[in-house]
Amino acid sequence: MVRILYKPLGLLFGALGGVVAGAVFKRLWALLGHRDDAPATTDPDRSWTEVLTAAALQGAVFALVKAAIDRGGAVGTRRLTGAWPD
Repeated sequence: MVRILYKPLGLLFGALGGVVAGAVFKRLWALLGHRDDAPATTDPDRSWTEVLTAAALQGAVFALVKAAIDRGGAVGTRRLTGAWPD
């Protein structure tokens, strides 16, 4: 029963997490001194270093936010139901 309730909420929180991760990455990119958005991988005016740095940073931010949301959801589910979701 816990799994049935956990899955839809996990999907909802995952979608919200994507929005949060995007905002965090954008802010972090600006804090690193970049005035514009992260470069597209096909932007001919950007260097390899800038494109790959942006990709690595974005991946790390999204992975961190996803892990935090997944873990928080599991902990919250256990607190509410007494069972760890599988």
